[in-house]
Amino acid sequence: MIRPMSFEPIFARVDRIAGGRHAGHVIPDSSRVHPKTRRAFTAIGWLLVLETIIGLAAVVVAVVIASTGAALPWSVWMRSVVVLGMTATLFYFSWRAQKGFYWAYSRLRLFSKIFPVITLVLAAIPNLYPFWMVTEQIIFSLVLIGVADYLDSDHMRASFPRPTASVKPGAVQRP
Repeated sequence: MIRPMSFEPIFARVDRIAGGRHAGHVIPDSSRVHPKTRRAFTAIGWLLVLETIIGLAAVVVAVVIASTGAALPWSVWMRSVVVLGMTATLFYFSWRAQKGFYWAYSRLRLFSKIFPVITLVLAAIPNLYPFWMVTEQIIFSLVLIGVADYLDSDHMRASFPRPTASVKPGAVQRP
């Protein structure tokens, strides 16, 4: 019988790098499987699927425009690749957060707030992107703000409490 290969050791290594000192901190199962938590992650998953579709649509539009002989700036191609990479990263964070990892929830929450700001600032730079890509960036940002909204709900913040700092033996903990 062929045994399926387990990728969990690889994911645990990635978690250790991405999660830092809180890589192993997992929320209680009661919080993880709570219906509100599951609904939030379902909605977040669909929003990330929408982000992927938006990113792929931008690539398709760029390819179609380029195939007509029109020159596109390097920034359009770079933006297209970066959006798809960012979305893949957000999917990973979402998946690991659904498994209860605090670090993944924390990163997903942080990036879903930072990426829209960066995207909107770049969209505001005159002549950096064509109009259609500026529109794509604004839509991308609005969808990501929706992800942040789910993650900032009272229930989600209560389900993923910040881990307490561990005190090393002999160290003094300050109030």
